[in-house]
Amino acid sequence: MKRWSALLLVCIVLTVMALAGCSSSGTDGAKKEEGSKILLYNNTREPTSLDPPIGFDMVSYDILNNAMEGLTRLGKDQSPEPAMAKEWKVSDDGKTYTFTLRDGIKWSNGDPVTASDFEFAWKRMLDPKTASPAASLAYVIEGSEAFNSDKGNADGVKVKAVDDKTFEVTLAKPAPWLLSMIANPPFFPVPKATVEKNDKWASEASTFLSNGPFKITEWNHDSDVKMVKNDQYWDAANVKLDGVTFKMINDSNTEYQLFQSGELHIQGVIPPEMSEQLFADGKVTVEDSAGTYFYRFNTTMPPFDNANIRKAFSMAVDRQKLVDLVVKQKQKIADGFVSYGLKDAAGDDFRSAGGELVTFDAAGAKSLLEKGMAEAGYSTLPQVTLTYNTNDLHQKIAETLQAMFKDNLGVDVKLSGIEGKVLTAEQKKLQLQFSRSSWLPDFADPINFLDIFESGSPNNRTGWSNKEYDKLINDAYSEPDETKRFQLLHDAEKILLDEAPIMPLYFYNSAYLQSDKLEGVVRHPYGYIDFKWADLK
Repeated sequence: MKRWSALLLVCIVLTVMALAGCSSSGTDGAKKEEGSKILLYNNTREPTSLDPPIGFDMVSYDILNNAMEGLTRLGKDQSPEPAMAKEWKVSDDGKTYTFTLRDGIKWSNGDPVTASDFEFAWKRMLDPKTASPAASLAYVIEGSEAFNSDKGNADGVKVKAVDDKTFEVTLAKPAPWLLSMIANPPFFPVPKATVEKNDKWASEASTFLSNGPFKITEWNHDSDVKMVKNDQYWDAANVKLDGVTFKMINDSNTEYQLFQSGELHIQGVIPPEMSEQLFADGKVTVEDSAGTYFYRFNTTMPPFDNANIRKAFSMAVDRQKLVDLVVKQKQKIADGFVSYGLKDAAGDDFRSAGGELVTFDAAGAKSLLEKGMAEAGYSTLPQVTLTYNTNDLHQKIAETLQAMFKDNLGVDVKLSGIEGKVLTAEQKKLQLQFSRSSWLPDFADPINFLDIFESGSPNNRTGWSNKEYDKLINDAYSEPDETKRFQLLHDAEKILLDEAPIMPLYFYNSAYLQSDKLEGVVRHPYGYIDFKWADLK
């Protein structure tokens, strides 16, 4: 949206009014760009980074997953399947994985993809100089945590290119989720020779190398990323699209009109003011997803260095009203942090078994606020500023919370909208008092929701630290008995919500409009969108 003029925005508003009565299927307008099968998709904003260990968010992941590929790839049934690796063997103790790479796999410039590219990429992700926010995912690998925390070196990380086609990984402890986890971008290979010559290789289309279904040909920053089918990809015969264009439109109403006119094939965020009619007309497809929309408290900054004040703010939010009247995408409210869809050892849903850990109680919230203020010695609460990344929906949610805090706590909260990259950077530096966030898990296990709040985790971003919580997470990683492991995770989640360094709001789902000319899109509940098998009729 940064390149759109005010005049164009006025035209779009007029178009919204003119097309308000049109069909919402998008099928009349959906078209092939210049006679080719080019899928048009809204990525909402500029990716944080297309360097795999750095771009640790959905706007980066969605592009990376279609441009690159790891040892495994999540298939149509969400299970990991062979990708760059054609097969693997696991030792009897579950700690050593030996991957055999496919013959003839190449980068988009024709250079071979080798086991050395994987060894280099994984050690680079763990190098503290890289400062990868995803590095802790790899801590199950022997020697990885020591290297990442400056207590060891790269040679101690037990990943090894035995030869060009053989890659060996030794774990510190068994990790049943490993094959799913390494399908994620942080574990993608990077072209060793290219990266060593140019550490900015992933910042422009002209220097970016792909090894996945599509390759990047054009990157107009803050506008779009254009990809075409990668003829060097090992499975190119099964890629039906000629390309994908990822647009960057950070307004759901504008996105809706572009969908209507065929300039997008998917409407990924339903405009709240149109959702009731679109749902009633059966135009919207809703699929299970994973992840949590929440706010982070900075526990090092007054007044949120007091737990009762944090809990008061959380208890003052009527999440059901927020979901029903503002977001309007049929989401489930977040009464905990771990979302639905994860089975425990007994086959029960982890969230359901964990019970209601977050509630709405206006009177109780007021009492907790008074208690917290007395503990902190406040006669007047310090000014509170709520920061969100600029987007029409995020703004509406922030404004709704602002009103609830005023009505239920008598507190005036200031709002501040900033660009997404800036918000993330300032969160990491603990410069924001109270700020919007989200978590999308990297593999289907509750530990991937909860370990991000361990002390010192780069994904913590709250300043919160609790020794008992840290021990529970550490013990859960080492516990072989699944029943005991899940109990440790339930205990950890209770501490997290009782201490309240975060304020969960709702769990994500996937509600979208899609052209009837488009088929074969795979949406991973615990990941990203995949266009490898997509086609335009």
